[in-house]
Parts: sequence; C-alpha cells; structure tokens
Amino acid sequence: MAAKKILMLVGDYVEDYEAMVPFQMLTMVGHSVDTVCPGKKAGETVATAIHDFEGEQTYSEKRGHNFAITATFEEIKAEDYDALVIPGGRAPEYIRLNEQVLDIVRHFAAENKPIAAVCHGQQVLVTAGVVEGKLCTAYPAVKPDLIKAGATWGEVNDTFSNAYVDGNLVTAAAWPGHPEWMRKFLELLGTKIEP
Repeated sequence: MAAKKILMLVGDYVEDYEAMVPFQMLTMVGHSVDTVCPGKKAGETVATAIHDFEGEQTYSEKRGHNFAITATFEEIKAEDYDALVIPGGRAPEYIRLNEQVLDIVRHFAAENKPIAAVCHGQQVLVTAGVVEGKLCTAYPAVKPDLIKAGATWGEVNDTFSNAYVDGNLVTAAAWPGHPEWMRKFLELLGTKIEP
C-alpha cells in the first residue's frame, strides 16, 4: 500500500470523535494526515465538542478535548494532497464561509480525489456546490440542504452506523458510522488491510 497524504478541515467545536477517531485510524494504517483550520497555525489547537444521542429530539453537546493543528492553513496547497476529510460538529457551519475552504473542496471534487464527510461536514460540500447528482447522507438536520443542492438522500439507519459511496465521495450521518465510513474511505484510497 502506498501511503497517502490526507488533508482534514477542522475548526473550533468540530465534533471530537469525528476528528480524533478518523485522524487516529488513518495514521494507524500508515497515511499522513494534516489537520488545518482557517486562521490557525501548526502547533495550535481547536476546541472540540462531544455530541451524543441521549433520547432528546436532537443531540446533546459537551466540551471535548483540544485537537492539534498540524499544518498552517494559509500555507497548504490542495494539489499536494491525495484525499480530504471533513468532520462534523459546529465547525462546518462557519468554516464554509471561508472562500479558501470552498476552493479546497472544489479542487478535490474536480480532480476526483477521495472525499470523506460526516455529520454536518456535508454543509461544507453543499456550500462548495459539489453534491449535485451525488448519493449521500448526513446528520438528518442537513437533509434539506443536501436535497436543495441536488443530492440524492441516502437514508440513515436506526443506529446511525451506515455510510454511502458515490464516486469519489463517502458520507456518513454521525460518529457511530465510523467503522463503515472509514472502511469505505480506505477502499477509495486503495488501502488494503491484510488479515
């Protein structure tokens, strides 16, 4: 397996599990992951939020860990990366206002490079205009945005554990989908895990 160079877009109050777990999984199998945040430099951190499903009408939120930024946002070049990861949480609602973030996403879509987005991360995809005609899913509150942007909605199962692939795009509804979401992303990357 050839190691890939992967870019992860985060911001303050990114969902803790949706940033930490994919970062750890991807580096564990030998890939290199640069985490970036608009306005932040390598060595700084973003605050995370832990979202949980505890029986209310929507998820609950608690303060999570600090998540390390490994590269300076203003210095990265999308063409230097093989794939993109966009975690959810509250960060996508405001990082999508950054034109450079949108240009990065458009680069990966135009070059047909693998993109993995989870939960509210799809808000960034919608704003970048890259979901038209794509089958994808997200946290259910993002469904109207995806439909309005021309995506085909992939139903979320009862345990929020499923994921969808359409071409270069793999999406899941929330962190309970990590096993399937990351497995499908690794397949897009050409990563083979031998028993």
